[in-house]
Amino acid sequence: MSGRGGGRRRGGGGGRRSDSRPDHSSPAPDQSANRGGRGGRGRGYGSPDAGGSRPAPEFHAPANFPPLSSPSPSASTFPPLASPSPSASTSAASLSSEFDKSLTLQSPSSAPVRRQPQTPIPRQTQPQPQTPPPPPAQTHPTTPVPCQPQPQTPAPRPAQAHPTTPVPSQPQASASSSSSEQVTEIEVPPSTSKAITFPRRPGFGTLGKKCTVRANHFQVEVEDRDYYHYDGRCLLQCACVGHNQWMQRLKVTITPEVISKTLNRSIMSQLVELYKVSHLGQRNPAYDGSKSLYTAGPLPFKSKEFIVKLVKGEDEAGPRREREFKVAIKLAAKCDLYQLQQFLRGRQLNAPQEIIQILDVALRASPSANYTVVGRSFFSTRLGPKGVLPEGLEYWRGYYQSLRPTQMGLSLNIDVSARSFYEPILVTEFVAKHVKPQDVSKPMSDKERIMVRKALKGVKVQLTHREYVKRYKIADVSRQPTSQLTFTPDDEGPRISVVQYFRQKYNIVLRYANWPSLQAGSDTKPIYLPMEVCKIVEGQRYTKKLNESQVSVMLRATCQRPNVREENIVAMVKRNNFSQDELVREDFGIRIKEEPTLVNARVLPPPRLKYHDSGREANVHPQVGQWNMIDKKMVNGGTVQFWTCLNFSYKLRNVETGTTICNELVNMCVSKGMQFSANSLLPIRSVNPSQIEEALIGVHDQSMAKLASMGQNGKQLQLLIIILPDQSGSYGKIKRICETELGIVSQCCKPANLARLSKQYFENVALKINVKVGGRNNVLSDAIQRRIPLVSDFPTIIFGADVTHPQPGEDSSPSIAAVVASVDWPEITKYRGLVSAQHHREEIIQDLYKTTVDPQRGVIHGGMIRELLIAFRRSTGYKPHRIIFYRDGVSEGQFNQVLLYEMDAIRKACASLEDGYLPPVTFVVVQKRHHTRFFPTDPRSRDLADRSGNVLPGTVVDTKICHPTEFDFYLNSHAGIQGTSRPTHYHVLFDENKFTADILQMLTNNLCYTYARCTRSVSIVPPAYYAHLAAFRARYYIEGDTSDVGSSSGTRDRNVEVRLLPAVKENVKDVMFYC
Repeated sequence: MSGRGGGRRRGGGGGRRSDSRPDHSSPAPDQSANRGGRGGRGRGYGSPDAGGSRPAPEFHAPANFPPLSSPSPSASTFPPLASPSPSASTSAASLSSEFDKSLTLQSPSSAPVRRQPQTPIPRQTQPQPQTPPPPPAQTHPTTPVPCQPQPQTPAPRPAQAHPTTPVPSQPQASASSSSSEQVTEIEVPPSTSKAITFPRRPGFGTLGKKCTVRANHFQVEVEDRDYYHYDGRCLLQCACVGHNQWMQRLKVTITPEVISKTLNRSIMSQLVELYKVSHLGQRNPAYDGSKSLYTAGPLPFKSKEFIVKLVKGEDEAGPRREREFKVAIKLAAKCDLYQLQQFLRGRQLNAPQEIIQILDVALRASPSANYTVVGRSFFSTRLGPKGVLPEGLEYWRGYYQSLRPTQMGLSLNIDVSARSFYEPILVTEFVAKHVKPQDVSKPMSDKERIMVRKALKGVKVQLTHREYVKRYKIADVSRQPTSQLTFTPDDEGPRISVVQYFRQKYNIVLRYANWPSLQAGSDTKPIYLPMEVCKIVEGQRYTKKLNESQVSVMLRATCQRPNVREENIVAMVKRNNFSQDELVREDFGIRIKEEPTLVNARVLPPPRLKYHDSGREANVHPQVGQWNMIDKKMVNGGTVQFWTCLNFSYKLRNVETGTTICNELVNMCVSKGMQFSANSLLPIRSVNPSQIEEALIGVHDQSMAKLASMGQNGKQLQLLIIILPDQSGSYGKIKRICETELGIVSQCCKPANLARLSKQYFENVALKINVKVGGRNNVLSDAIQRRIPLVSDFPTIIFGADVTHPQPGEDSSPSIAAVVASVDWPEITKYRGLVSAQHHREEIIQDLYKTTVDPQRGVIHGGMIRELLIAFRRSTGYKPHRIIFYRDGVSEGQFNQVLLYEMDAIRKACASLEDGYLPPVTFVVVQKRHHTRFFPTDPRSRDLADRSGNVLPGTVVDTKICHPTEFDFYLNSHAGIQGTSRPTHYHVLFDENKFTADILQMLTNNLCYTYARCTRSVSIVPPAYYAHLAAFRARYYIEGDTSDVGSSSGTRDRNVEVRLLPAVKENVKDVMFYC
């Protein structure tokens, strides 16, 4: 469960959990922040008449930046491409090959291709006449860059050559807008992602105060020896005890759908016990539970078959019987440590995954046999006391384990964790806790039956009324009550009711006959199981999303201060006792140090923040990652002239209460620098929560009529304040109607928070309202003074992108991609957001660039990147000359694929706007879902830790535990509140802007202080944070629209058309509506 939130967050504050919730503000994360000192009053920043907003030209380029020509009908978009010609096609094709070289790609014919993108094109290298010049000339690699010889002393980057293709001058704008959209379609096969080489580390950072932290990485030492990889296949033969004839001989594919890894391990364990001395040469193999077996040294054979017999234990399903397996083992490959050593020393580009996999399997062998395996984590009731969660669940404690190549060599990353499991109780008890039916004697409603179905589908249960244990997997829940179900016993004879069958055969009178039965088997031959004779099998992971109450209980129970978490991690390492594991130590020669790694770190200084000069404090120096709004005014206060309020809360239905709340909020907005009309356009109304849609449409229509009567034609309601219903569940509907149907910017507030009339709460709401109406809360002083390297000198656009996926079990829902981009330069605080639906669980963003064919206009270019580049041009008057792209939500296994496709889309989007327009790009992946944690060496020292005992905000690590050669770093940019802070991992996948470590780390850390929703630095860079919020907002647009089809099995049809999201209105997209 990854945290999200700029406000309160357990496990490290400033995370992401709380801010993926609705936009109704919560009290400030730190209400006890020290008040800032008072300073002298000065002239306002910008025009006071505009509420502090600056005139548009104020921050335009200095004299050496050529200004734009006068606006024209086509000036709002980039100049059109030149007319298609054969030479243009040839030029584009040659540029495509140059781009491939810049990525150092090879093209094996066997590489799978997801879908065929358009022609990849390299970046531009010369300035355009009508816009500011690009950054100084930079170089392109044409061959793979050799790795540095030693990780701690990175070699300088080699000189690289520019593409020789000349960049044409900027053409004049065409009089026809349609002609600007036409190009010749060039089809070039995409390159493979298999051989992409990521940028080498440009050096280590030096800025900041040096310190030392402990990391939950444990150094691994491996003896130099040969390793052998054997393929294993199990052929299953089943026989009942006492029968001499084989019943069936089956070739079994070892997958979870057919045979569990637990059973596979039992087979292999029995094989080793039987044949270790006679046939395996006294070797202990490491088995991955699937198709691979590893030994340290050769076996006495290259291929052999073995017979293994297993007898079911008392706890296994069905009657006791003997099963016989045929296991075929065949030599597949021989591996040694040489390639791993070369990689760790920087002399080999690609990590030798096979040898790392061998060592990882060896380290996981013992815990896999003893604990419940969930991904890379292990859980057991023996690893700590289990706890109860609401609604029929419980949590188990465990730990995460991963072997990683780092600068210090191999490192074992271990972290404590907890996971939700089904409570092993009768299904009737589970239903009573989970669904909470009013009367068990009455039939369930369709809503309750669907809830039971969603909660229990795929869960294993065991029958309680049989002499032996019999287990089934739940496939469905019957639509009829158990009292109405009939079946034919033994497929012959007359039909009998389920109730009668249990009374006659087992002398059981069913008490829950009005409830539906669980259904196993198939639809054609269903097996009905009354709930009261079924018990949930222990140790089954709950894979669905936890609700708020479950999350709250889980966090309270598992939240650990950094010193406690570190102690538990070390205790877990000692408990595993790797040094005494025969397979690990003796057979594979692996030794694990039991002390956390000491890592050199630096604490980056916080940036200086600029507020409006009319406030008593115009410049702020954040202390320990936080500050407050006392004596400060927003640097650009927005204007709200036309607003009103709808109250859907019964608890706050009093008209005077609603008026008081609105007056308090308006006064707070005005006191912080906004221009906010004291009188609402329409009277504040209280509305029944069952009439939400009618009320919203009514407010829209009435406000338009009122404005028309006032002579304000073309104007519309600027802000709708909404007091939410007392019961949750309406937020998504409100946002969908306001933002996609009516074009209303809204601010929702929870009645419980409003009732307290807290100044701090109203201040937080004011921050959100300001950016929703086009204002800015603060800016970096360095941005105003043009002192941010590789950002302030030339027009630079910063993107954030994320993809959110539906919760497990929702197989029919699409994934949602969101992209935001800064549209103000040089301030870089306003971000325009776009969203798009795509195939279920598709991680690559499909709509970054797209084309459609119009019969009259030809090829029409579109996509999110193109639209945001145009928005930047319209807002600032400049084309971006640099692109910085922060991409959230990408795992390491997807790096190559995402970079190849999404960089290609960025290239095409740029080139579609203007011939030769290809600004340099830096592509950075943002990762929060990792298990690296930092602990201060002295949690009591305020020079090393914050009040929560976590490392200080700005702590950055790019040595020892980071990648041996590539450009990555960990940054803890936020202050902890509760629990242990999680640093964010930034990994540069592509860098044409040639960032140094210091410049990129400082930029990323400074941006974390510009998050609009709170006065704290946040845990991830705001562009990625905003993209996450926008994607979650779009999820609300389709919430509740999925049908009751349930989880599907097998391969999904990728050709099924994805249901489009409702389009967000243009006036809503113009502001940061997702905040």
